[in-house]
Amino acid sequence: MGSVSASTSRTTDVVQGDRGQGKNQLRVGRLVKAHGLKGALKLELYTDNPERRFVPGAEFTLQVPEASPWHGKSITVREYRVMNGNPVVFIDGVDDREGAEGLVRAILWIDQDADEPEDNAWYDHQLVGLDVVREDAVIGKVVRVEHMPAQDLLIIKASEREVMVPFVEAIVPSVDIAAGRVTVTPPPGLFEELPEADGAAAAEDAD
Repeated sequence: MGSVSASTSRTTDVVQGDRGQGKNQLRVGRLVKAHGLKGALKLELYTDNPERRFVPGAEFTLQVPEASPWHGKSITVREYRVMNGNPVVFIDGVDDREGAEGLVRAILWIDQDADEPEDNAWYDHQLVGLDVVREDAVIGKVVRVEHMPAQDLLIIKASEREVMVPFVEAIVPSVDIAAGRVTVTPPPGLFEELPEADGAAAAEDAD
């Protein structure tokens, strides 16, 4: 997998499954809010291919608290659509707002073939440990990935501190798993303190 071609790149959580069957459990979304009165739910997407993942009849395993009546159950997609710019899903057997609210915050998992990658996405374990390169020089190493509502963050150990880098194409234009590196083009001040800031602080002290 080479350079990121989407406007934002996303990582993909994966739980190793039965290697004999070549299957993994892939996290593809989270139900964040009931939408309307007919059982629809807004989605937070963890996939770059929602139209392929959320086709009618697609079945998802639920990650919910043990106290939830949905614990240990799965759901089946009835319909997926984008409404007012928001991804929305309808689920078999959930026909009203009350039923939808019982699924809020549930995380959706699906079986995925081990050799079937997401477009413009990488598993967390593929990114952790990669060298971070800026202007052909190694400046740090990826130590973990954090999944935030707005975007994913690469946590990079640079010298003695950790730096949070938004995992977007403008800042991380290239991921080369085979070469063991990610290339970054960070804005000034992300990895080092700006001289201007030091000068301004000195001026304030002088006043």
